[in-house]
Amino acid sequence: MSEIKKSTGAITEDPILGYRPLPGVPDEMLDVHGQIRPVWQNLIGALGRMSEAELHERFARADRYLRDAGVFYRAYGSQESGERSWPISHVPVLIDGREWEKVSAGLVQRADLLEKIVADIYGDSMLVREGILPPALVGSNPEFLRPLVGVKPAHGHYLHFVSFEIGRGPDGNWWVLADRTQAPSGAGFALENRVATTRAFSDIYGETHVHRLASFFGAFRDALQAHKRYPDDRIAVLTPGPANETYFEHAYIARYLGFMLLEGEDLAVVNDRVMVRTVAGLKPIGVLWRRLDASYSDPLELNQTSHIGTPGMVQALRAGSVTIVNALGSGILETRALLAFMPTISRRMLGEELLLPSIATWWCGQKDERRHVADNIERMVIGPAYSRLPFFEDNGRSVLGSSPRGADKPSVSDWLAAEGGRLVGQELVTLSTTPAYAGGRLIPRPMSLRVFAARTENGWQIMPGGFARIGNGDDVAAIAMQSGGTAADVWIVSDKPVERQSLLTPEETFTRNMPGSLPSRAADNLFWLGRYIERAEGALRILRAWHMRYAESADPDAPLLADVTRYLKGIDMDMSEALPEPLIRNIDSAIYSASNIRDRFSLDGWLALNDLAKTAKRFHDAVQAGDDAAHAMTVLLRKLAGFAGLVHENMYRFTGWRFLSIGRYLERGLHMTRLLGHMSGPAAPDGSLDMLLEIGDSVMTHRRRYNVNTARLTVTDLLALDPLNPRSILFQLNEIRTEVEQLPHPYGTGQMSELDREAMRLHSGLAVMTTEAMTADVYDKLEDEMERLSDLIARTYFG
Repeated sequence: MSEIKKSTGAITEDPILGYRPLPGVPDEMLDVHGQIRPVWQNLIGALGRMSEAELHERFARADRYLRDAGVFYRAYGSQESGERSWPISHVPVLIDGREWEKVSAGLVQRADLLEKIVADIYGDSMLVREGILPPALVGSNPEFLRPLVGVKPAHGHYLHFVSFEIGRGPDGNWWVLADRTQAPSGAGFALENRVATTRAFSDIYGETHVHRLASFFGAFRDALQAHKRYPDDRIAVLTPGPANETYFEHAYIARYLGFMLLEGEDLAVVNDRVMVRTVAGLKPIGVLWRRLDASYSDPLELNQTSHIGTPGMVQALRAGSVTIVNALGSGILETRALLAFMPTISRRMLGEELLLPSIATWWCGQKDERRHVADNIERMVIGPAYSRLPFFEDNGRSVLGSSPRGADKPSVSDWLAAEGGRLVGQELVTLSTTPAYAGGRLIPRPMSLRVFAARTENGWQIMPGGFARIGNGDDVAAIAMQSGGTAADVWIVSDKPVERQSLLTPEETFTRNMPGSLPSRAADNLFWLGRYIERAEGALRILRAWHMRYAESADPDAPLLADVTRYLKGIDMDMSEALPEPLIRNIDSAIYSASNIRDRFSLDGWLALNDLAKTAKRFHDAVQAGDDAAHAMTVLLRKLAGFAGLVHENMYRFTGWRFLSIGRYLERGLHMTRLLGHMSGPAAPDGSLDMLLEIGDSVMTHRRRYNVNTARLTVTDLLALDPLNPRSILFQLNEIRTEVEQLPHPYGTGQMSELDREAMRLHSGLAVMTTEAMTADVYDKLEDEMERLSDLIARTYFG
């Protein structure tokens, strides 16, 4: 990359930048005099010394990190897969630290103003009473929650964490495009963007004085800790669930800050206190960082159709027993029409002008404003007044004023006159451009910044960065990621070295905190994750044995193969396919269970599980019966073993691990019980016992332990009654009994629970059995008892 001359003249053509005239250089790189801003010179110089191959290798590093970390967002309304890889724009946006101080001051002022506005709307209503804010924008607003009027937050503040969509014009001035106060998203993505970008430019990042992000999150975490009223209160992130577009971030933030990740069904309101259902009983929640829309939080008093809320949540707020971040009802501040009144409100409530102006907005419910919009329609964007999204994000509901109306539509003036109260006009903005790498060169793309503010013990703190949303073309509307936009890291650069801070403060002494209580829903998902994984492994072992014998005989009607086919049909495995669809469904069910506990599930385990699913689906359409299928089963079994090894070696040995393990032991015990009941009887075809040992991975053990050929008694002894064989039924029941004894006592009476007694009885009953007594009826009864044990676990801990 050739040097960019510090002048307003032309620059030499460059194969990476791809520019001849200086006007082609992105606005963000230029100051008001048309010179390259000093903050960009180091990065641009470094890029200029890199070959295209080196750039691609660096970008691949960032992409690999995001892929390995499983970073995704969910796209709606697309025929493609719902989960999409995080769309990073690899070249960061650089902003001088001194300029950022001015931006931060404007955002702090705005956050204070928003706090005063929402407090007035749900309190004294001075703004409406004095005619500053039209009553319709409050009373008719779907985000105005009447049950919250007069309900003051427990700690006095409505807003704790907000974000702002800001943009810079080509003239260098910043303005606010939108305020986000409902449940602002993106802070976790900003962290992952930072990590990915530093993977690509670690050397440049290291020598550039970039402000770190950890202290911002640390200060906010400390502030939330201070909001707890009681020592045993817990802090949680409240998520709508895995189907939400930013669920990855919910899980990431909860894991990063050490908070619980909960859904509405995890909570109950008891005696006006919010409680979480855990395997150790109900535990109090003191602070909820809400990531779902307020109206869905309480189906009792707010949205009665909500299936993701918690009945009684509003009553808990009235009692002052819980702090919600942000307060229910604060989404009204995102109303697009409110931007039109912000300058006047600022003068009235703060006694000062806005340091960062809003994008010019006119509410068309007023005659003069409506006329102004109609007279200047060519440079207006018309959109819904109550929309909470900036015009480039509202899924096409905003239209350019200059767009043809069509013969069947009213004129603009008639449209504004008829629906003015539901419309706003906003000045069509031209956003500044930033470098984006595309087609082997850096090209200018429009951008906006999402910036975050957190209320800390020392007041509002602005994240020194955030992320920039980059358009995929010149159209400003293409900035939204749902429309194909990308996201870039934002570096706030100081002119002197910055302190390298961590979320954790080093201490000479420490306290070992025990893991928090396990929510019942998480325990349920861990239990079934273990069962689905073991169910898939059991099916794979049977299928592999079947295909290996089919490869030898090529006769599916041979007695042994026909008998196993009947058994497989009984467990919903149709042998018309080499790799039956139910096997794929078992693996998908395991992934679904794991997706519900992303905050508690290791990244390596998640990647291993997804790799298993992708491989299984690839084999499903490709393998042929016989040797080909047997080889495919072996590959899948190895991947399953890798996943099981990761879980066994890396998962902390606490309550969650115990439920996962119990699920595996129980399913393995059921698997072996059914097989022995079907294949070890006197009527079983020749070869059944050898096949049983193969499926039970016990061929070598049988040869070492028994000096005879396979026989019903020896196979029964090894696979049913041997306490040392990790594939035997007795081994599974012994492990279940041991783990059940370590689970939290659900009733706290000090007496042995029904579950303890049943686990002990089941184990003891089998331990005293002899091989001769193990008949098909005994196996049937044992299967029923293990299924009842599963139901008892669910009733005890998951209800």
